[in-house]
Amino acid sequence: MLDNDIKYLTGVGPKRAEILFKELGIATFEDLLYTFPFRYIDRTKFYSIRELTPDLPYIQLRGKIIRFQEVSYGKRQKRYIAYFSDGSGVIELVFFQGLKWIQEKLKAGVEYIVFGKPTVFNGKLNLVHPEVDEPQADSHALPSALQGVYSSTEVLQNNGLGQRAFLRLQSNLLNAVLDKITENLPGYLLRQYNLMPLREALFNIHFPQSAERLLQAQYRLKFEELLYLHLGLLQVRNNRKETSRGFIFNTVGEHFNDCYRRLPFALTNAQKRVIKEIRRDMATGKQMNRLLQGDVGSGKTLAALLCMLIAADNGYQSCIMTPTEILAQQHLESIQGFLQDSAINVGLLTGSTKKKERRVLHEQLLDGSLHLLIGTHALIEDAVQFKNLGFVVIDEQHRFGVEQRARLWSKNTQPPHVLVMTATPIPRTLAMTLYGDLDVSTIDELPPGRQPIKTIHFNDSQRLRVFGFMKEQIKAGRQIYVVYPLIKESEKMDFKNLEDGYESITRAFPLPEYITAIVHGQMPAENKNFEMQRFVKGEAHIMVATSVIEVGVNVPNATVMVIESAERFGLSQLHQLRGRVGRGAEQSYCILMTDHKLSAETRKRMQLMVATNDGFKIAEADLQLRGPGDLEGTQQSGMAFHLRITDLAKDSKLLEFTRNLAEKILENDPLLSHENNERLLARLNQLHNKSKDYSVIS
Repeated sequence: MLDNDIKYLTGVGPKRAEILFKELGIATFEDLLYTFPFRYIDRTKFYSIRELTPDLPYIQLRGKIIRFQEVSYGKRQKRYIAYFSDGSGVIELVFFQGLKWIQEKLKAGVEYIVFGKPTVFNGKLNLVHPEVDEPQADSHALPSALQGVYSSTEVLQNNGLGQRAFLRLQSNLLNAVLDKITENLPGYLLRQYNLMPLREALFNIHFPQSAERLLQAQYRLKFEELLYLHLGLLQVRNNRKETSRGFIFNTVGEHFNDCYRRLPFALTNAQKRVIKEIRRDMATGKQMNRLLQGDVGSGKTLAALLCMLIAADNGYQSCIMTPTEILAQQHLESIQGFLQDSAINVGLLTGSTKKKERRVLHEQLLDGSLHLLIGTHALIEDAVQFKNLGFVVIDEQHRFGVEQRARLWSKNTQPPHVLVMTATPIPRTLAMTLYGDLDVSTIDELPPGRQPIKTIHFNDSQRLRVFGFMKEQIKAGRQIYVVYPLIKESEKMDFKNLEDGYESITRAFPLPEYITAIVHGQMPAENKNFEMQRFVKGEAHIMVATSVIEVGVNVPNATVMVIESAERFGLSQLHQLRGRVGRGAEQSYCILMTDHKLSAETRKRMQLMVATNDGFKIAEADLQLRGPGDLEGTQQSGMAFHLRITDLAKDSKLLEFTRNLAEKILENDPLLSHENNERLLARLNQLHNKSKDYSVIS
C-alpha cells in the first residue's frame, strides 16, 4: 500500500499529485510518509501584534479583520490586503493569489485565528498568505499541540497546499496506512536500545504527543536510517574485498626508483605513509578502492604518480581522469616535470585533442607503448581502449557522475586498482557517510619550505589600501588573482560581479603598465585557455575570474588571492580558492573583501579563515555552519537512499555508534542469514531495489 500513487490519497488527486512530485519529489504514499517536518511550533501559544518582530518564526494571532483594501500594481496585477487587529495593534494580511476565494471567505468583524510568518514591506509588518480559520470552524482539529512545519514552495502555497493542508494530508495518510506498516528493525535491537516501534515513531514525527515522544521518534528514525546506510556501505565493501580479484603488483622497479632518486626534495612522512598503504593494497590480490584526501598543495599528485610507476614496473598502464582540461594540462606539466629523461611515455586526451593526435594515442594505448594517459571525460569514450589498464586515478571525483566512473572502470576485463583523489578536506563524519565503502588515506602535512598563507579580512571601504598593496606585489614581480562570485549583475543580489569588477580593475591598473586577463565559465574553452596561459606564462599581472579557477591552475609566482564578496562563498570554497596561491617559496596572501554589514555567522566564517589554514578544521566548521550540502552530487557509490532525517553535523555521535554496530552485526553474520537478522536483510534488499545498483562501481 505504501507504493500507491499519491494521487489516490484523499485530498490529493491528479493535479495536486503532479505539483507534489514536481516541487517535492513526492510520488507515492511512502514518499509523503517519509517527508518529515524540519521544525515544530507550539500551536497552543498566541502572540499579540505589538510583540511581533520580523525575526520571529511562524506565529499565531487571534483577532478580527477591521477593513479590506485592493491594490493594483504592475500590468493587471493586484494584491488584496486585510487589516487585522487584536486590540494591541494592526497588521496587514497580504494575498496575491486566489483573491476571489479570499474575498468570499473573509468577513470584517468576524473573529479569526491567523497563522503565518511575519515579514516587513515598506516599513510595515505583514503576513503574506497566512492561514486564516474561524476558531469554532476548525472541525479538522489536528491531533497534536506541537505542529510540524514542512518544506514548502510558492507553487505549493498557491495551489492550496500550505502547512495546514499538508498536515491534513499526513493525517489522511496515517489513518489509511498506519496499521499496515511493518517493523523494519529486529526485536533484539528494539529491546537492547530501547527504541520506539516504527508505527509509533512515524505517528509522533508528524503529530508529536509530547516533546519527549518527539525526541524518541526522531532518535528511532535516525538510528534506523544510519544503521541501514552503514550496513549497505559495509556490505558493498566486504563483498568487493571477498569477490573482486585485483592485479598483483609485487615489483617496485626501475621506473619507480629512477623517479624517486631524481626528486629535488624529500617526500613528507604523510606522502610516504600513503604510498605504503597503496602498495600494501596493490600486493594483496584484491582490487584496491581507496580515497586519497589532502589539502591543496600537499603532494597528492606526486604520491599518485609514484604508485602509477609501480603499475608500469609491473607491466600495466595507468590513467588519470580530471574534471577540466585546465586540470588535465596541469597534471601533464607537473608529471612531465618529474619524469624528465624517463622511459615513461605520457599522453594527454581532452575534447581539444586533434584527430591525428588521437589516432596516435589510440594506437599506443592498444600496443602498450603508452604507459600513462591523462585526460578529461574524453577517457570514457568507447574508442579509448587500453592494452592492460591496471591503475586508475580519479581526481576531484565528486565532479563526475557514478555512471561516468563506471565506464572508465570497465575498460578492462579485470577491474583496475582505483585511487580517488580529492583536494577538498572531508570531515570524518562526512567521509564515513560519503565514502563508507572506500579505504581512506590522508596527506595531512604540507611539503617543507611552504610558508603559511596570510589571510586578511577587509571591507569595501578599504579598497584603495588593497589596490596599493596589489601594486606593491606586482612591482616585486608577483601575480594576483581577483575572484568574483557572479558573472553578471543579479537583480536580487548587490554583490560585486565579474563584469563591473573587471572594469574597475582595468581602471585602477591601466595598460600598458598592467595587463589583466579574465576567465569565467561561460567563455569558449579556446578563449579560456588562451587567457589562462597568458597568466601562467607571466604575461598578465592580474587574473580576474569566477570560481572556475577553484580547481585547475598552478602558478607558483601568484602570491595574492583577492576574493570579492567573500560572504557569498562557503568556507570550504574559500579555502580551495586560497590554495591557488602559496605554491612558491614567496610569502603569499589571501584578502577577503566583504561588505561592512555582515551577519554574525558570516563574521564567524571570516574570522575562522583568518585564524587557520587547516583545511580539516575548516571543513568541520563548514559542516557545522552549512550542513553537508548536496549528498547526491558528492556521494560515493553504494549509498542506497537519501538521508531524510539525519543531520550529519549534529548527529555525529549516533553516526559513529551505528557504524560500529553495523560492523559488529556483519562481523557475526556477514550475509545477514541468521534468523534474528531476517528483517535487516529484507529491508536492506528493499532499499537497494529502490535505487540503481552501483555497488560494483568503484
